[in-house]
Amino acid sequence: MNGKRRLAVGVIVLVVFGVLGLMNFKNSLAPYVTFAEAREAGRTVQVAGFPVHSDADFDAAAGGFRFVMHDEFGEKMDVLYRGGKPGNFDQAQSVVVVGNYDGKVMEAKQILVKCPSKYEAMGDTHPGEGGEDQALPESDSGASE
Repeated sequence: MNGKRRLAVGVIVLVVFGVLGLMNFKNSLAPYVTFAEAREAGRTVQVAGFPVHSDADFDAAAGGFRFVMHDEFGEKMDVLYRGGKPGNFDQAQSVVVVGNYDGKVMEAKQILVKCPSKYEAMGDTHPGEGGEDQALPESDSGASE
């Protein structure tokens, strides 16, 4: 009887922790939404857009990096990130902001910067793709086979 009781308690504990884990996982998911949906969501979401670099600056009064982004329809959204400007923000063609809309501004918890690929200058194909074989440069390590 004692073994069955321990087994039952163990199963109950596992079920409780499983349910709590699933609830936390569900709350951590941040779906991609439009600007309009972000304004209505009332929770953490992801919004993709294009930064307006001329409007990007550190706002000392707000205590963070502030910029404007727009979507493919031209709709604009103010963004405030309580941290410094991401290092490669100036090269960003697009950004994804993870955060909450507070009624005036999107309060970003995270900014994901989408920069152009270094391979775009090579044309439409990446190394190893396309018509011709592309050899890698030989190293000058001095080692011979």
